[in-house]
Amino acid sequence: MHRLIRLILWAVPAVRLASQGSAAELGVLEGESDVGMTRRAGSTRYDPVNRSYTVSGSGENMWSTNDAFHFVWKKVSGDILLTADVAFIGKGGNPHRKACLMLRQNLDANSAYVDAAVHGDGLTSLQYREAKGSLTREVKCNVAAPRRLGIEKRGPTISLLVAREGEALEPAGASIRVPLEEPYYIGLAVCAHDSDALEKVVFSNVALTAVKDAKRPP
Repeated sequence: MHRLIRLILWAVPAVRLASQGSAAELGVLEGESDVGMTRRAGSTRYDPVNRSYTVSGSGENMWSTNDAFHFVWKKVSGDILLTADVAFIGKGGNPHRKACLMLRQNLDANSAYVDAAVHGDGLTSLQYREAKGSLTREVKCNVAAPRRLGIEKRGPTISLLVAREGEALEPAGASIRVPLEEPYYIGLAVCAHDSDALEKVVFSNVALTAVKDAKRPP
């Protein structure tokens, strides 16, 4: 009977709200959630000195029609630019594990979204789901494992920005039109690409700026 109950619970997708933190706890962001079916709970530690977030996340994948990952977020309106240095902690793990800067309509597993994603093997891409429950698509970038990553929304157009070591952040040539209703979510996402694993990523020098005021930082 106990085994049956555990199986039933695992079959029901849910959003676990890990916290609704204060500004001191989560900096420019305001909450965090496990989205979709995650066997292991994610977590976030914020360092205000370095404006860095150490994010742990599980989840089978962020692809197809459903996602499973840990998300640290802020609910916003208008056009916006999110930038961060991105580094996985530890070697090994699934080569398709993902560290992402994400814009998302809501916290449902099949929500419309766009993300700037760095994979464990260095692949960098703009991934998106145009509407709730539709298939995820991808525009690949020719810069592998960039030092710094950015995602910028201007109206319905969302663009990927990258910077190699020692270079300034520049558009990567990848953009997509996905109309998100306001307000929407923006933030940092980690997916282990393995339900039994818990991957850890450091997003440092995180900056969130309204586009009308934004000067793309180096």
